[in-house]
Amino acid sequence: MAVMSEPGLRERKKQRTRQAISDAAIRLFVERGFDAVSVAEVAAAAEVSKPTLFNYFPTKEDLVLHRFADHVDESARVVRERAENSPLDALHRHFVAGLRERDPITGLCDAQEVLAFSGLVYGTPALVARLSQFADRSTRALAGELRTATGADALTCLLAAGQITTVLRLLALENHRLLAEGRSADERHADAVREADRGFDLLRTGLAACCG
Repeated sequence: MAVMSEPGLRERKKQRTRQAISDAAIRLFVERGFDAVSVAEVAAAAEVSKPTLFNYFPTKEDLVLHRFADHVDESARVVRERAENSPLDALHRHFVAGLRERDPITGLCDAQEVLAFSGLVYGTPALVARLSQFADRSTRALAGELRTATGADALTCLLAAGQITTVLRLLALENHRLLAEGRSADERHADAVREADRGFDLLRTGLAACCG
């Protein structure tokens, strides 16, 4: 049985450098605003050169939005790895579990650093515009898994995936909005679960023939 080795020294150093650049960028962006901070200032704060920074993050937006990359295929993975649940049931349970665990991707996390990061992202038009690319990738990955799971045609699965992705995004945005207005995650949790239940009930009504 093969044993996976831990990352070597070189890889660990690259991971530390990437983390240092990201941390410096987000700290500056939160303090001063995304548009007010230059890439050169981020590089200086992280003590790297601009070419080194761009080796890790090809665009200024990537300095922030790379944190969403790990979630791009999340819905597709949930459908792929589900047990006997329907795709919608699996996604519903996964989202409710995320609410319970205060997963930032659900919008229901009131840790100050998470609120500050979310405020940065949703308050910056350039970042909001780039988020649409992540949403498109997530939708298409989910559509592929729905087609495998249900046997429905490609267009039906794409349209279904688009509706699911939109519901998940809007539920998270509503949670973020209310927490940003001063609600606590604990106060909000029960309502957030009820709203998630309602959202998935609506999806089941509309998508019953495909993936309910």
